[in-house]
Amino acid sequence: MKDGAVMSPHEPPDDLHVQAPLGQLERAFIDEYVRMSGHDPTRLTELADDEREALLTQASIYASSKLSEVEARAHLLHELHDGAPRDSVS
Repeated sequence: MKDGAVMSPHEPPDDLHVQAPLGQLERAFIDEYVRMSGHDPTRLTELADDEREALLTQASIYASSKLSEVEARAHLLHELHDGAPRDSVS
């Protein structure tokens, strides 16, 4: 919460508002990696277990790095907009 705001019992915490879009974005990055690797994300069950696990591990690493990039850019935009670095602990 920000600046002493009181959370209503009917409003989810701010981090829940961010989790859904980031989860969707993470899934999109994983699907992107799977497609770039020449596979159809809807047919991964047809791969051998070892191959599927390796592919999804690499896809997860790819998605994580892309999400980190998105978050870094968002922080930079906030800093540019606000004119000062954001406090990482709110």
